Amino acid sequence: MDRFGNRYALDPFFTKLTGITEEAIEREGVTLQVALSGINSFSGGARFWSWGKDELNMVAVSCYIAGVDPPIAARHFDNAVKLLLAAGMPAEDLAKTPSNKLADYYSVEHPLLHGHDALDDALSVSYTLQHLLRAGKLRPEVFEPV
Repeated sequence: MDRFGNRYALDPFFTKLTGITEEAIEREGVTLQVALSGINSFSGGARFWSWGKDELNMVAVSCYIAGVDPPIAARHFDNAVKLLLAAGMPAEDLAKTPSNKLADYYSVEHPLLHGHDALDDALSVSYTLQHLLRAGKLRPEVFEPV
């Protein structure tokens, strides 16, 4: 939605990249408030890890534009990049490795993953973090807030 409450038309490039169509949004789409409340409920209060600062770039800005209070507190978000830094991944490699290529970077075996697919991107990060934890390169306490 734009700042006046009008829905943006999807760019054809976005549809090609993600597979999300206008028809899918009409059929399955929900309001921002409903979506975020559902995600918050699903999390059970667990921390949200993203590949970057999604709480600022996506959630906060979207809530601001929609004129709704964010149903998820900022303290529930964190940046998974800091986990990879703690595991010893060089910053220059982090800068050029998208989330969907992390598992490949660490040579972790996994099913075929597609970039720009939220689930597959999250799976790549998840497979990588599990690998680093099992290898002892990442400690569980790094996941705790400072």
